[in-house]
Amino acid sequence: MNRRLISTGSPFEAQVGYSRAVVQGDWCFMAGVTGYDYQKMELAEGIAAQARACYQTVRAVLDEAGFAFGDIVRVTHYVSDRDLVEDLLPILASELGAVRPAATMVIAGLMKAEMLYEVEVTAYRGE
Repeated sequence: MNRRLISTGSPFEAQVGYSRAVVQGDWCFMAGVTGYDYQKMELAEGIAAQARACYQTVRAVLDEAGFAFGDIVRVTHYVSDRDLVEDLLPILASELGAVRPAATMVIAGLMKAEMLYEVEVTAYRGE
């Protein structure tokens, strides 16, 4: 089985030693994506904007990996503060409502204080 590594060029990937995504057969395992524009290393402001930016990156990575957005089977949401969840929910419904993957939400401190939301994605393109 071929293993393919995908990068967004984020300096975090080199600093921490990971790939944005690993494609193994019909599976795509995507590392946590935050609301950065990874080319400019600019972080969107507010959780809604950060979540939208996350899903732009998720779509781009899935496309590069040869997967469709509808191939997402699992997501883990990381939110820095439970008080932000209500502002996040409409974005999640808009982005994932048609896909309805298995999901977990965790309230946790993220790598940098300004990061409000991070999403980890697994996709499957088999039968």
